Amino acid sequence: MTTTAPAPGAAPTRDAHEVLQAVRRARRRRTATVTLVLLAVVLALAWVSLTWGGHTGALLDYAAGVFGGGSGEGAFTIGRLRLPRVVLAALVGVALGVSGGIFQTVLGNPLASPDILGVSGGASAAAVFAITVLGLSGAAVGVAAVLGAAAVAALIYVLAWRDGVTGYRFVLIGVGMAFAVNGVIGYLLTRSQVTDVRSALVWMVGSLGTPRWREVGVLALAVVVLLPLVAVVARSIRALELGDEAAGGLGVRVEPARLSALAIAVALAAAATAFAGPVAFVAFVSAPIARRLLPTGGLALVPAALVGAVVVLAAELVAQHVVPSLEVPVGIVTGAVGATYLLWLLATADRQGRSA
Repeated sequence: MTTTAPAPGAAPTRDAHEVLQAVRRARRRRTATVTLVLLAVVLALAWVSLTWGGHTGALLDYAAGVFGGGSGEGAFTIGRLRLPRVVLAALVGVALGVSGGIFQTVLGNPLASPDILGVSGGASAAAVFAITVLGLSGAAVGVAAVLGAAAVAALIYVLAWRDGVTGYRFVLIGVGMAFAVNGVIGYLLTRSQVTDVRSALVWMVGSLGTPRWREVGVLALAVVVLLPLVAVVARSIRALELGDEAAGGLGVRVEPARLSALAIAVALAAAATAFAGPVAFVAFVSAPIARRLLPTGGLALVPAALVGAVVVLAAELVAQHVVPSLEVPVGIVTGAVGATYLLWLLATADRQGRSA
């Protein structure tokens, strides 16, 4: 009896295809699991923030009031004070998490984030100038912050351009720009009135304050508009992660793709900074933490967004409630956490200067 041998390579090809499909399914399951867990943590932190100090009844009363019931006792504590602050914290974390993930992926450098590179500092410098020199307040200061972030980012891009932009050069120029804008802020503060300095402090450390629903709505609108644009450029970002030559071989126009992605990242960081000031290191730590939670690392913007929300909400809880007698702005807490992570990153870098 003669046995017909399979065509050379047929069985191995089928087996390899099955293995590849299994790996992809496992990766999707892990990503979905991590995303759901992070979302649950965000909701849990939001609940704790709203009910801290025994305000569960006020929260339930406010929820009932939304649907036409309740006594109205939770309208002030929850609806005016706590809920806008929680929503703002989540939106700021999402915007900064995605922004930092784009910066680090497109530039191929773990140190690339809007706060390290001076983009957030540019927003702060413009806001402080608007307050101390122009005498502006309210929404005008937020507009100035957005313009300042955009101007600094554009200047860094122009200075880094040498027949294209390399991540190494962009980061070095960005770090130098961060020192420059900090010097500008210091000069402005030394020439200002005490009352103006007090108003400008939020633009130095980052604070959620007591936002109104109108402000939260504007930031929410900005995030809702910008996140779909991130989805549009996601394919190009994944290609850029492979390197410029590989991306070009895949048909990606490298510099336009990089410029578009960075523009969206700057817009997200500027929007968050305009409403909360430079909340330090959130953009810096969110994407690396998200990548470590996933089986293969790589582009993880949705988990990075949720990690950013977790970091800001947790920092806000610590800042407001853990040590009540020493209530501090949220930016100080995130700065302490981010500085620790930066030191760890530098301490574990290998001889090539890459993160361990």
